[in-house]
Amino acid sequence: MIKILANDGIDPIGKQLLEEAGFIVDTNNIPQDELPVRLQEYDAITVRSATKVRKALIDSCPNLKVIGRGGVGMDNIDVEYAREKGLSVYNTPASSSLSVAELVFASLFGSVRFLPDSNRKMPVVGGTKFNDLKKAYAKGIELRGKTLGIVGFGRIGREVAKIAIGVGMEVLAYDLFPFNPELDIVLGGGTTVKVSVKTSTLEEVTKAADFITLHTPFIDKALFGAEELALTKKGVGFVNISRGGLIDELALVDALNSGQVSFAALDVFDNEPTPREEILTHPKISLTPHIGAATNEAQERIGVELANLIIDHFKK
Repeated sequence: MIKILANDGIDPIGKQLLEEAGFIVDTNNIPQDELPVRLQEYDAITVRSATKVRKALIDSCPNLKVIGRGGVGMDNIDVEYAREKGLSVYNTPASSSLSVAELVFASLFGSVRFLPDSNRKMPVVGGTKFNDLKKAYAKGIELRGKTLGIVGFGRIGREVAKIAIGVGMEVLAYDLFPFNPELDIVLGGGTTVKVSVKTSTLEEVTKAADFITLHTPFIDKALFGAEELALTKKGVGFVNISRGGLIDELALVDALNSGQVSFAALDVFDNEPTPREEILTHPKISLTPHIGAATNEAQERIGVELANLIIDHFKK
C-alpha cells in the first residue's frame, strides 16, 4: 500500500481524498535531520515551506516516487535533480493566489494609514500620549487613483491587479516573460468585465509606481538593492509576499530611514525563521510570519489539488 508523508500537514479534506483512494497518509511531522532515515518508509512526501527536500535527502530515499509542494514556489525542493532521478514533482500554483493577493491589500490598506505602528504604540502610550499619536498618524493617504507596480504577472500578480482595479488604482505590470494584459473581473451577480493593464518594463515600474508589490521566483541577487531603491519614486511603498531576498533588507532599512521608501510590508524574510532585528523592530515595516497562503479556503484548495495530483500519478 502506498504511504504518503504530509510532513508540513495537509487539509483534512485532502487527507480524506487520499485515504478514500486507498493511500496511507501520515501527518506527523518528522524533523528535518531525521528524514534521511525515516522517509525511506514512504512512497511520497508533501511539504509546504518548512521542510527542505534537497539532493542529499533525495539520494538517501530511493523508494521515494513523488514530491508534492502545497503552494506556488518550490525553492525548498531541488526540483531538477529530483526529476533527473525519476521523481515526479508537483505544486499547486492556482490554489493560493487569491489569499496572497488579499494579504497584499491588507498590507497596503494598513500601511497607508499607519496601522502597524499605531497598533504597536497605542497599547503602550495611547493612554498618555493619545493626541501626539493622533497627530503622528494624521497624514494617511488613499489608494484610489494611485499607481501600483506589479513585478511578476503570473497567477498571483493577476489576482492582485484585479483587486487594484476594483479599488480604483492604475496598474503597471511587468514580467520577465510575455503575458496577456487582459483580465476577467467577476462582479457581484456573476457579471464578468474585461479590462487590460499597462504592460511595463521593470524600469518603468521602478520609477513611476507609488507602490510596488513583488511576485517573482527567488533569484541569485536582490531585484531591489540600494541602486534600484534610489531610482524609485520618493515615498514609494513596497510589499513583498513572495520570496525573501527579493529586496536587499539592509538597503531597504536605509531607504526607509532616509524617506526614499515610506513603508514596507514583508511576509517573507532573508533569514526565516529568524528575521534580522533591524527588520523586526523598524516602525515603518508591517510584519507577518509568512502567512500569504494561510487561509482556511486556500489550504482546503491546496489540499484537494495536491491530493488529486498524487492520486492521478499513482493511478496512471
